[in-house]
Order: sequence, then C-alpha cells, then structure tokens
Amino acid sequence: MRNEAEFVSFAEGSTLRLRQLAYLMCRDWHLAQDLTQTTLTKMYLAWPRLTRRDGDPFQYARKVLLNALLDHKRLRSSTELTVNHFPERPTTPDTTAVRLALLDALALLSPRDRAIVLLRHWEDHSVETTAQILGVSRSIVKAQTTRALATLRTHLGEERLALFAA
Repeated sequence: MRNEAEFVSFAEGSTLRLRQLAYLMCRDWHLAQDLTQTTLTKMYLAWPRLTRRDGDPFQYARKVLLNALLDHKRLRSSTELTVNHFPERPTTPDTTAVRLALLDALALLSPRDRAIVLLRHWEDHSVETTAQILGVSRSIVKAQTTRALATLRTHLGEERLALFAA
C-alpha cells in the first residue's frame, strides 16, 4: 500500500507532464488544467489500492486522464473552445507556425485517434503498450494510427510532419 507522502511526490513530479499531455489532447489550457486536477483527484482516491507491483503509477494516471477527456467530450458543453490566449509555453518564432499547424491538425482527429497518436509518437510507446493503456487491441491501435497519420499528412504535408517528428 502506498502512503500519502508517496502520492504527494508523484503528484508534484507528474503534474506538468499530465497537463502538457492533456493540452495536446484537448487544445485548451483551462480544460487541460481541469482534466489534470480530475486525474490527480481520482489517483488520490485510488492510491491506497495501487501496489508497488502495479509498476509506474503514471501509466494509470494517463489512462485516467484519457477517460476524463472522453467523458468530457460526451458532454454537450465540450464543443466550446476557449481561444482568447495562446499557450503559456515559450516557443521560438521558427517553430511557432509549425506547432500551431500541428495543433490544428490534431484537432481534426477524434479524441481516441489523437490519444493514440500522442501515445505512440509524442510519448514514444509501443503498439502493445498503447493498446494496453487504451484497453483496445493491437490491431485497432495500428489501424487508427495509420488513419490518423494519413489525416495529419494531408493537413500538414510531409515536410511539416517531419519537423514535428524530429
């Protein structure tokens, strides 16, 4: 059984990474913050049940984050998008246009396709690990990855997509 001090340490070390992943999934810093807080709350409640043999608790947190996003997308109000400010992350002028184009292209994907692309290519997980995180088969991960990357290539073109992958 894990104790509260371990949870605090986990939360402090994972919050930024969870928030960034949430932003990439939903493209809204405010919603990303809400999803991160929801994830940490659910993690806190589940913390006593998580044992050391479960491995890295971040894997469980990532799954909780995805489920929170999918639950949010099912709500009617989830179609609203706040765009009155840009992300807080500083970027160089050369990559700003590419990053904005990538975010626009990611918005074209369904939440599950976006999660698969981010897990496979942003977090660099294997097909098997991605399938396990999302609770789907390997063939679904492969098929949806192929379809999602084709959509991104159509929207971005090979050159811009290659800049993102680098």
